[in-house]
Amino acid sequence: MTPTLRTERLLLEPYAPEDEEDFVALFQDTDVSRWMGDGPSTEAEDRALFGRVFTKVYAQDLFAVWAVRRDGELVGHAEIKRTEAVDGHEIIYALAPAAWGIGLGTELARALLDHGFGPLGLSEVHATVAAENTASLTLLERIGFEHTRDIEEDDGSTTRVLTRRR
Repeated sequence: MTPTLRTERLLLEPYAPEDEEDFVALFQDTDVSRWMGDGPSTEAEDRALFGRVFTKVYAQDLFAVWAVRRDGELVGHAEIKRTEAVDGHEIIYALAPAAWGIGLGTELARALLDHGFGPLGLSEVHATVAAENTASLTLLERIGFEHTRDIEEDDGSTTRVLTRRR
């Protein structure tokens, strides 16, 4: 079950059905979605993804997925899950542009690390980041992640794999 996590300024909690519009708005923001997965999706795809959070991820307790809130407002999305791409547990996070540049990304990534190293008992945590996403690369390196390898994607782009060991 996805636990509730708290940081100084953020609340990470499981999504509620009434979060659908804010979830879709976050994922439809091209400044956010260009760095997520295979890039922007249709609104219908994002609504289907939101539905799967409940019908699959939460229902089968597959991994932790959080709505990230600040002062009661949904400002982001976060996950920690095992992925084949890194052959281990990966943190995934996104913040709305209005939440950029004030340290919330660092706060969020540290919360995910603490959860991975604490309750999950992991010895290492990974992140995958588009090589062009210098803001996320800088953030992760600042909190101790090290570049371990690159993945060459089918479209010719490069994804960096970063690892933080306990």
